[in-house]
Amino acid sequence: MRLHEFQAKALLTGFGIAIPEGRVALTPEDAAAIARHLGGEGFAVKAQIGSGGRGKAGAVRIVRTPEEVSSAARDLLGKTFVTIQTGPAGAEARSILVERAVVAWRSFYLSFFIDVAKAETVLLASSDGNEDIEERVHAGQARLERLPLAAGGSIADEDAAALGARIGIPGGAMPAFVDLLQRLAKAFSALDTTLVEVNPLLLTEEGNFIAADAKIVIDDSALFRHPELAALREELEDSEGDRVAQNRQLNFIQLDGDVGLVANGAGLGLATLDLVRAADGKPANFMDIRTTATSLDVAYGFSLLLNNPAVRSILVNVHGGGMQPCDTIADGLGIAMRRTGRSLPTVVRLAGNNAEYARFRFANFGCRVIDCPDMWSAATRAVAEAKRAGGRP
Repeated sequence: MRLHEFQAKALLTGFGIAIPEGRVALTPEDAAAIARHLGGEGFAVKAQIGSGGRGKAGAVRIVRTPEEVSSAARDLLGKTFVTIQTGPAGAEARSILVERAVVAWRSFYLSFFIDVAKAETVLLASSDGNEDIEERVHAGQARLERLPLAAGGSIADEDAAALGARIGIPGGAMPAFVDLLQRLAKAFSALDTTLVEVNPLLLTEEGNFIAADAKIVIDDSALFRHPELAALREELEDSEGDRVAQNRQLNFIQLDGDVGLVANGAGLGLATLDLVRAADGKPANFMDIRTTATSLDVAYGFSLLLNNPAVRSILVNVHGGGMQPCDTIADGLGIAMRRTGRSLPTVVRLAGNNAEYARFRFANFGCRVIDCPDMWSAATRAVAEAKRAGGRP
């Protein structure tokens, strides 16, 4: 779950991390009133969308007066912004964050994340913050320092100080920097996050560190431990697919192709996606049906594909296990087709528990499926059906 900036900052303040003074506004009038309350000679007006790269997309404005804050808010609210992280559909700004501008001496970059390849928590840091850090690193114009964290995500004082020295933290500010890293590490662990990024981290002339921007991603699988965070989901710009998937025991990612994919198991789902690509097809999604999903949950998953006009065919690649037999998947497809009233060429590859019974259930629901004996023949047939339906060669 990707939090908005204002939500991420609110969580960080609970760990004693300083942020610019500001508030969220839903209207231009509210934005101007917040600016007048904050006072000062400059303000940052930021569209709240769950994406990085907002500055380049024009979603962040620096202005001087409350009247300019109101004008900027009027331009930003309700506008859809396309960034490198939103995809072509973009994200709509339903709220804005108005903050008092901070005069900084220097800026830095910090990012706590899980390196899945090495199965460890890592802190990345740079002596030069700002949103184009990735491009500058790739171009050799900036350097990232890496610090693997100990078990539990803790950071020893000496390791934090050594990292600070490598990115140019002044000696007088080093104790505050060490304390900041340890607070961020505690937040990363306590909130069950997969990412905590502060960019830029500002250092004022008085020697104070301020998180001018923050990004937090919560591990969805850990939300049961954080009901107060799960409640924030309704405030985010999750797509309908994201909301349905989380509520219906599905792992779902929308893509831009025309072959809808259904599998039970993350590994099998990834293999299915790769097979479709190898067959010169374009996956419309990734879908992993969790073992705890019921046939009704599965039906909601199929409905996401049937209600997507870009989907031209569906590939069902499932292996029935003890907790979820194949007929559960078959029932889900039948229910979804009856509910939506839409039928698509559906290619199935069934194996494992109740595979034969699932074929009977398909017939009972009137689902005309194309049964294939193996994964490769199923993938090539699904791609061919999508091309035929879409008029592609």
